[in-house]
Amino acid sequence: MNKSTLALAVALGVIAQQASAAGFIEDSKATLGLRNFYINQDTRNADANTQEEWGQGFQFNYISGYTEGTVGFGVDALGLLGVKLDSGKGRHGNPDSSKYGGTVFPTDENGRAVDDFSSLGLTGKVRISKTEARIGTLQPKLPVVTFNDGRLLPQTFEGGQITSAEIDNLTLIGGQLEHAKGRNSSNTEGLSIGGANNAETGQFSNTFYYAGADYKISKDLLAQYYYGNLEDFYQQHFLGLTHTWAIGPGALKSDLRYFHSDSDGANGSASGRADGYVSTGYYGDGVTKGEVDNDTWSALFTFSLGGHALSAGYQQVEGDSNFPFLNQGDGATAYLITDRQIGKFLSAGERTWLAEYAYDFSKVGVPGLKATVTYLSGDNIDSAAGEQKEWERDFRLDYVLQEGALKGLGVSWRNATLRGNTSAADQDENRLILSYSLPIL
Repeated sequence: MNKSTLALAVALGVIAQQASAAGFIEDSKATLGLRNFYINQDTRNADANTQEEWGQGFQFNYISGYTEGTVGFGVDALGLLGVKLDSGKGRHGNPDSSKYGGTVFPTDENGRAVDDFSSLGLTGKVRISKTEARIGTLQPKLPVVTFNDGRLLPQTFEGGQITSAEIDNLTLIGGQLEHAKGRNSSNTEGLSIGGANNAETGQFSNTFYYAGADYKISKDLLAQYYYGNLEDFYQQHFLGLTHTWAIGPGALKSDLRYFHSDSDGANGSASGRADGYVSTGYYGDGVTKGEVDNDTWSALFTFSLGGHALSAGYQQVEGDSNFPFLNQGDGATAYLITDRQIGKFLSAGERTWLAEYAYDFSKVGVPGLKATVTYLSGDNIDSAAGEQKEWERDFRLDYVLQEGALKGLGVSWRNATLRGNTSAADQDENRLILSYSLPIL
């Protein structure tokens, strides 16, 4: 039994003794989230051809209240179930059952998508004043670790986290993660990064420490600092600043981000790297795996006026390695302005320009309808073949029913195209998502 499981068992034992206390039941909430997800990935320059899967996802969320007293106890539960509606061995995306799952579903022993997959995550929690400790299943959404929710079911992590808001305008967060459960898996795995996350021969760690602070300098200005450390791979510092400036009837939002990452433990030694504790990048002379060495900074500016929102951004990746982030190899999110539907634009040396336009049709009498188009262009990617380039165009159309028996039903169509002369495959991708949340408590 690992440390997180033992601590969670103790917490649940305490809660069970006080479950009848006022607040624990009365303040509880439960919802059933439904997500119907279809994806089609048409690969143009590789042997994978078309990957296509369709499924129905169920996400049960239970959030308890707290027991009475100076110290309050509670427990949350997250139940996930994915059911296959359509797939095929040639369209599954990963016919080798010894490796990661396919595009949406895990892979069975015959190299096909499983009929269904599920998991249950429990989180014990303790609250004292404005400080809360959580242990068990976590879904952090922070600059140094962000869970992925880009498929039928979301990614989850196992570990513990403390959040404190005792000081006005200041939020402090710290924690440790030990395992991750992929968006297409029922199994927990170790933590890794790109370059080392091969399912059969890769290296993984069970210790990721993180801590940080959000300080609201004024109602329009937020400053952030975060630190993350994946044992034997990398340590990372993040500085962020977001500001909103009212300009007449409109507003300009500025989002500035800077990451400094370098090696930790085994990744910092030649012997450790020889054992597989490596990062993807370009180190000269055709070497594409080595020590973490990265500085990534970006600026994104968005001007909003009425239903219009126009964004422009730039990101620079510097150093020998790609931008490092928790990536087990089965779908992960990097906290970058360039992490989009298909690509992430985080290769060593890469410079990326971004432009985006969004419109909210409620301003012309169609509430619930929104459209967004995004274009990214990255160049100066370091490689043995010389400078490489890539570009991506995304289009997204979202509509949420505003009234009637199905009020709250969401429909989303997401279309993307990725092209370039990098090692990544050229792709055309479509996703169609129907979502609905049903309150139970």
